[in-house]
Amino acid sequence: MTDLLIRNVRPMGGAACDILVRGGRIDRIGPALEAPGVPVEEGGGAIAVPGLVEAHTHLDKTLMGMGWYENVVGADLRAMIDNERAERRRLGHDPRRQSMRHALALAGAGTTHVRSHVDVDTENGLAALEGVLATREDLRGIVDMEIVAFPQSGLVSRPGTRELLDEAMALGADLVGGLDPCGIDRDPRGHLDAVFGLAERHGRGIDIHLHEAGELGAFSMEMIIERTRALGMRGRVAISHAFCLGMPDWVRTEALLAALAEEDVAILTTGAPSREVPSVRRVLDAGLRMGAGCDGVLDTWNPWNRPDMLDRARIVAQKNNFRSDADVELALHVCSTGGAAVMGVADHVLAEGRPADLALLPGTTLAEAVATGGPVTLTLKGGRVTGRQGRPEREAP
Repeated sequence: MTDLLIRNVRPMGGAACDILVRGGRIDRIGPALEAPGVPVEEGGGAIAVPGLVEAHTHLDKTLMGMGWYENVVGADLRAMIDNERAERRRLGHDPRRQSMRHALALAGAGTTHVRSHVDVDTENGLAALEGVLATREDLRGIVDMEIVAFPQSGLVSRPGTRELLDEAMALGADLVGGLDPCGIDRDPRGHLDAVFGLAERHGRGIDIHLHEAGELGAFSMEMIIERTRALGMRGRVAISHAFCLGMPDWVRTEALLAALAEEDVAILTTGAPSREVPSVRRVLDAGLRMGAGCDGVLDTWNPWNRPDMLDRARIVAQKNNFRSDADVELALHVCSTGGAAVMGVADHVLAEGRPADLALLPGTTLAEAVATGGPVTLTLKGGRVTGRQGRPEREAP
């Protein structure tokens, strides 16, 4: 925590003013503030927004700094899962080093909060989790991190995985993960019973990957909603990707959104250009919490994504065909305050008395900041400068 005076910034693109931080919180926002003895940062007219929030990524997967990876398996989901599990050892992948590289890159690009899924499987055990847990501890004060114990390779179809997930929760994972109950495990009841059972046992929330499209995905989603209701887990479940909400049958989708809203099930999107994705406007209009993430970054799965949530806001905006300034601002919202709400961070707004978790963006308006894509000029976490001009203050390993 620190004291800091930031001069000449425009909160949410409004009039220019100063922001005074004391004890890691925003003390005052106003013109020509005076704070003798307090360090000063010049904002240069940048737009001040709440820190960006990476609400769906995989810190344990990245190959950043390890050279180009030649992908020979293509886009088949099962092939990519099996390939990655085997390649971790062949490549000498160190999850602590790699998750540090990824998390620090996010911090440099304006991110103050991260939710990361971390693989737990019967071949690599808890090694990835242990590496990311160490990174989380090392980066306290730079980025807040939630960890989802994620059965990427399958749960009931791979005996021993449930026990490993149980261990992962005891070690310090924050949420129980799941993956395509029909498509991966081919046992939706068994898969969801295991996921919800672990969450109930440890008193934790849930975040389930749901790539399943169309009616198959809708079926799985309805089963998730049913269990959320039956176990009294309203507000503690999130569904990532939720591609089935992008299906063209709007009547069907509208009914799913209404059911999700009743149980306050949050939706996390990546705005995946190659898939049908949930409509940001429809999800928000239904009253659901919604966040976004970059997914895996420079890993064995794909070479495309960047550890940059301002860039992700642009992708989400384009995928949703957002053109008006007001719509583009919605994309930025889900990449910041929206994602924070999914993570249970209720005070992630730019206001006096709130934590000084901020990002300064270049541009004259919020929409321009998204369209031009930065770099983020300054990142603050609890009033501490953690990034400048898109780069982290701390050197990556």
